[in-house]
Amino acid sequence: MPTTTAREVGQRIATMRRARRMTQADLARAAFVSLPTIKGIERGARFPSDDTLDSIAAALTVDPSRIVTGSTRTESRVHASIPAISAAIAAYDIPVDDPVRPLHDLSEAVTQLAEWRLSAQYAQIAERAPRLLTHSLATLHHSTGTDRLRAARLLAAACRSADAVAYKFGHRDLSARLIDLMRWAAAQTEDRIAQATAAYVRTETFFAARAHAQGLTALERAIDASPSPIGRDTTAARGALHMRAAVIAGRAANPCAAEQHMAEARRLAESLREDSYDGTQFGPDSVKAHEVSVAISLGQDHVQRALAVAEEWTPPDDLPAERRSGFWIELARAQVWAGQPDDAFESLKVARSIAPQHTREHPWAREAVATIRRLKRADAESLTGFTEWIGAV
Repeated sequence: MPTTTAREVGQRIATMRRARRMTQADLARAAFVSLPTIKGIERGARFPSDDTLDSIAAALTVDPSRIVTGSTRTESRVHASIPAISAAIAAYDIPVDDPVRPLHDLSEAVTQLAEWRLSAQYAQIAERAPRLLTHSLATLHHSTGTDRLRAARLLAAACRSADAVAYKFGHRDLSARLIDLMRWAAAQTEDRIAQATAAYVRTETFFAARAHAQGLTALERAIDASPSPIGRDTTAARGALHMRAAVIAGRAANPCAAEQHMAEARRLAESLREDSYDGTQFGPDSVKAHEVSVAISLGQDHVQRALAVAEEWTPPDDLPAERRSGFWIELARAQVWAGQPDDAFESLKVARSIAPQHTREHPWAREAVATIRRLKRADAESLTGFTEWIGAV
């Protein structure tokens, strides 16, 4: 764990900044952090959060451990936790004597994990997921009646947050196991919305295997099995499945199905305000973001559609950080395809400012910045620094 005081952190940042002939305003702009935040950190009045530390370290082109003693890069912290996550679910169907946590306490911990997922705080999830998964399983096995139904929902939600880490950091086998466990738990909830959420997340296994046609079939079956859209949550559940189906239809090179599913998602979103249901964001803004995703999924022939959406709409601040960052990464890919490397680099910098951990681990972000670097080899030092930060060299 980091052992450096806030004062020492501030002094190190100030020293590195001056060595690079940067003003505090320069660093704030490069790190996409407010100037008052930089000033407060440098004078030792506040300690940087993980995301802020990542952003400042990236702007200074140093590893976070150069700033905070004992800090490690997010990917190192995540990978170090993977064996423990795997061990926690190895015997999920066998009751053991692990501690049983009160449901209200377990619920608070699972909710915190979901909040970290939506804000792309993957290291936080990875370090706490093993213990939470262990306790969730123990509570499920030792509960009965309505308590067991609630425990099953909490286990499914915990698996979803842990899977976000496993999937995004390339541990696809573990991701598949977590999704299977999520589906197993959801089947015990007697809740069709929880089961629809599990079907939504299961799509990751089809993306990973590039089994897009099969994934589309699975999602369409899940849509048929989902509850009728007669209320807020049921409408959002079905709308999210349509959004997901549109993206995978695009990757299956099925533009007709992609447009049909997007049209249905738009229709369902019209009656809802943008909000989160069962851990998934759905509403008009989410649908708009997915229009870019679908265009990118359909390939370079549809790049103008992605650019047109971005000209008239950008994600609002109240959309989850992971989804906003994903929008800018996908837009950057479209801009690279359209021969706009400068715009693409600006989009990647916005993505990093929103969710550094998500951006650094996103394969399309790495691919895009590597392409930009090849096109602009003699360009600004900031591009070189970004390329090194994201690991595309």
